[in-house]
Amino acid sequence: MAKILIVDDEVGIRELLSEILRDEGYDILLAENATAARALRNAGRPDMVLLDIWMPDTDGITLLKEWAANGQLNMPVVMMSGHGTIDTAVEATRIGAIDYLEKPIALQKLLVAVKRGLQRPLLPGAPAPLTLAAFTRSVQLRELRRRVEQIASSSRLLLLRVGAGSLAELVARSAPSASTGWLDLAAIATPLDISQLQATQGGVLFVGELARLSRAQQKNLAFAVDRLERYDLRLVMATDRSAEALLAEGWDETLLSLLFEVSLAPPSMAEVRDDLPELAAQILLHLVEGGEVPLRRFSTAALNQVRNLVWPGGYAELRAAVKSLALGTLEEEIGVSDVRRLLPPDAVAGSIGVSFDQPLREARESFERLYFEHHLRLEGGNMTRLAEKTGLERTHLYRKLKQLGLQAGRRHEENQ
Repeated sequence: MAKILIVDDEVGIRELLSEILRDEGYDILLAENATAARALRNAGRPDMVLLDIWMPDTDGITLLKEWAANGQLNMPVVMMSGHGTIDTAVEATRIGAIDYLEKPIALQKLLVAVKRGLQRPLLPGAPAPLTLAAFTRSVQLRELRRRVEQIASSSRLLLLRVGAGSLAELVARSAPSASTGWLDLAAIATPLDISQLQATQGGVLFVGELARLSRAQQKNLAFAVDRLERYDLRLVMATDRSAEALLAEGWDETLLSLLFEVSLAPPSMAEVRDDLPELAAQILLHLVEGGEVPLRRFSTAALNQVRNLVWPGGYAELRAAVKSLALGTLEEEIGVSDVRRLLPPDAVAGSIGVSFDQPLREARESFERLYFEHHLRLEGGNMTRLAEKTGLERTHLYRKLKQLGLQAGRRHEENQ
C-alpha cells in the first residue's frame, strides 16, 4: 500500500489525518516540522506528502521550493492550510503542488485528493539541475541567490569574478530563466549555429573560464551576445583574469567592454566552508533522486571531514567527489574513512613533506609551518577563525606565525 507523509505542527491534525488514512489501508509517516519532514522524505521516500503551510521552523511553501530546487519533488504533494489565500494556492501549484486543501479538511475531500494524487503518473526524466535555491540554511548562499536575481532583472549578461574553488557553475544554474535550456560555449569547438541558440531558447549560456576560449570560441561568444535578446537567453561567464589581461591576449576590446559591464564576485568554497556539509548532502540527494547513484547518506563525521578539505576545483570538484563516494561506498552510509580516501597522498600523515631524517626541533618547525599555512589558506587569512581553530590566544598566534616566517592575515579583521 502507498506510503503517505503527513507534515503538520498540530498534533491533533496529524493524529486525525493518520487515523483516517490508516483506516483506508495506507502506511503513514508523521512529521511535526520541516526538519523532521526532510529526514523522513530522505529516509522513507513516501509516495505522497500532505504538507501544512504554516509551521514554526520553515513554512510549507519554502519546503516545497526546496524540494523542487534539489530534484526531490518527484512525489505528489497536497498543501494544507487554515489561513490560506488564493495567491498562496496559486503559488503552491506553480511550484509543483498538485492540490490545496483548506482546514478543517472534509473527509471526502481528503480521500479524493489522496486518491487523485496517487493515481497521477510521475513525470519521467532527470530532476532539474541543482541551484542555489536548494540551500535555504546558508546566509551567504541565500544572499548570493538574491544578488544573482537582482542583477538578472536588469541584465542578460553576468560576469563572475572568481579564483580557485569557484561556485561558478552553481551560480550560473541559478540564473532566472524561462526554460531549462543550457549550453556550455566552452564545449563547442565548431562555429556556433543559430539552431543551437534556438534549442536553448529561454535558457542559459555558460562559459566556465573566459581565458580558456580559443579565437574561434571567442567569435562564438560574440555571435551569441548579439542574439541574447532575440532568443531570450542569459549569458553567465567566469574568469580570474582582468579585462586588461584578456585584451593583452588578443581579445576584442568592444566585446570585452560588454562582457565586463556587469560583474559579481561570488564567495569561494573556502569562504563558505561552514556550508560545505549542506552542499555535499544536497548534491548527494540530487544524485540519488536523479538515479545517478544508489541510495546513500553521509555520516555526520564524514560531512565534517568534507568541511575540512580544501576544494581548489570548486563546485565541480565537490560534485565529482560526492558522486565517486556514492558509487564507491559499499555501505548505505558514507563514513569518514571513505572521505579520507579522497585526500591526495601528500596530505596523509607520514607523507606530508616533512623529512623524518632531520632533528626533532626542525621537523616540528617544518610541520608547524605546513599546519599554519594550511589553516591560513583554509580561513582566507582570517585571524579570528584561525585562533579559534588552533586553540591559540591571538598574541601567541601572531608570535608563532612571525617565528615561522608566515604573514598574519589582517585583511578580514574589519568584518568581524
